[in-house]
Amino acid sequence: MTKLDKLKTRLLQKPKDFTYEELSSLLQKLGYEELKLGKTAGSRVAFCHSVTSHIIRLHRPHPSNIIKSYLIRKLIEELEKEGLL
Repeated sequence: MTKLDKLKTRLLQKPKDFTYEELSSLLQKLGYEELKLGKTAGSRVAFCHSVTSHIIRLHRPHPSNIIKSYLIRKLIEELEKEGLL
């Protein structure tokens, strides 16, 4: 089982402790690139798929590094719609 498969499986289990680093790693392995939004972006980040130009926008969690459960559900929905999960 590859790291990508492990991250997909973990995401689909909707864990309460899914971290931003895991999310970023998963999206990069799926072909997304983190866009630098500039100094005024604050905690907002965007990931753009290199082939389809699909964009996923979210807020980087703080002060904790844990992704909120509603965001995990939204992310699963978006990735399924794109055929990546």
